[in-house]
Amino acid sequence: MGQQPNELTPEAGPWHHWGYELRQFRQARRLSQQAVARKALIDRAHLGRFERAERPVPRHAAIVLDDVLDTAGALVRRWDRAEREDPQDGPVPVSRAETATHGANTRSHGASGLETLAVSTFGEAGSLGDETVVVPARIHGRILFVPVPRRVVLASGLAGLAAAAIPAATTAAAATELADMGSPFEHFAQLRRMMIQTDNLIGPRHMLPALQQHLVSLATRRRAARGVDAVELLTLETRYEELAGWFAQDIGDERTAHGHTAKALDASHIAGDADLTAYILGRKAQLAVDTGHPADALGLAAAARRTARPGSRLEVIAVLHEAHAHAVLGEGRDAHRAYDTALTLLGRAGADGVWGSWLDTAYINTARARSLAALGEYEQAAAGFDSAIAVLPPSYRRDRGVYLARAARAHAGTGNMTLAAQIGGQAVGIAAETGSARIFVQLDRLDQALAPAAGEDGVAEFRASLDRIILHPA
Repeated sequence: MGQQPNELTPEAGPWHHWGYELRQFRQARRLSQQAVARKALIDRAHLGRFERAERPVPRHAAIVLDDVLDTAGALVRRWDRAEREDPQDGPVPVSRAETATHGANTRSHGASGLETLAVSTFGEAGSLGDETVVVPARIHGRILFVPVPRRVVLASGLAGLAAAAIPAATTAAAATELADMGSPFEHFAQLRRMMIQTDNLIGPRHMLPALQQHLVSLATRRRAARGVDAVELLTLETRYEELAGWFAQDIGDERTAHGHTAKALDASHIAGDADLTAYILGRKAQLAVDTGHPADALGLAAAARRTARPGSRLEVIAVLHEAHAHAVLGEGRDAHRAYDTALTLLGRAGADGVWGSWLDTAYINTARARSLAALGEYEQAAAGFDSAIAVLPPSYRRDRGVYLARAARAHAGTGNMTLAAQIGGQAVGIAAETGSARIFVQLDRLDQALAPAAGEDGVAEFRASLDRIILHPA
């Protein structure tokens, strides 16, 4: 256990300091690297490199290590601080899907962490010749999304989770496909509308590969166009990129989600469409808060509001993202003030065509219910979700699963574990059908909340049904 002199240099930078703190916590617990690696399901060599700041530290790895070493969130908070001070830029595994299909090269530390966990848990998964899919897996008691070889998923019997293989589209094939197309804009616009509708019924695992194929074809046609046609196709391509980011987030692939959304923002600026830029800034705010960066989300939401036309529904959308970021940060007064502002702005806003046509008072109240849950105000949150579920159209299958899972977590927060388990069981079925990470994230939180009440009616059944639809380490 003896530490070599000068082996660690915490003064060299934020990540060296993080590695030093990791070792300090490990040694304080009298644990060897091997023991921690075994508990965390992280390769021992990777753990050593984390301590020496020789390898980028994924946030998911920081979360697991924080849990294993019982640091009460210290390692995660210090990871966030180090990331702000010095974003990592080390070698990150790139999947064949990303390089072949959409070319996103934005680095996301969650992605490399998922690779690390997948390799240590399910065997060697990093080979570019072995197609991987991102799936929910039980890692050290929590549900995390990890890239796993398709063959492992199929062997597990969870064939539905293996559906999101991303096809390797080629520019030549796309050009051939589009050679005789008469009206490419309307063709691709109609495809996008169809995919949005289908996604809510069956989830993104089937839709993302198809969308990415169409995105390659659309980009090929846009590059060949000129003048007004080129601008119109670029605007549509921007919306395809944003939708691909949404789908990727909903299968738990944060890296691909960030990549597509970043490309959408760049394209919106090139197209010169301020409305589109405002909308995508809002999406980036939403993605930031959902991936654990609420402070960043506040800045993005403020930028979205500055960019949006005053009095537009896009301004309302920006304020809603700001409100939830405040709630996640524990700033209840600011969150409620922002929701009240959103309701006031909505009352004054006119029709913006496609932008925010779905916004109404009920939608804002449902969004507020999510924030109430984040603030620990579970009774009001449960009432809000129950009301939303009662009026949700049957075609919104995936959204129903999200609302059910959030309602169940809120009811657990009120102490009604039996009702929470019953509602959660309904959400499990939809999670299995759609593969939605938004549902799985809530079910993981519900699972943790119900764990102390294992003897109450329905709790054991819920937890068993959840375990049946996720992968488990061999």
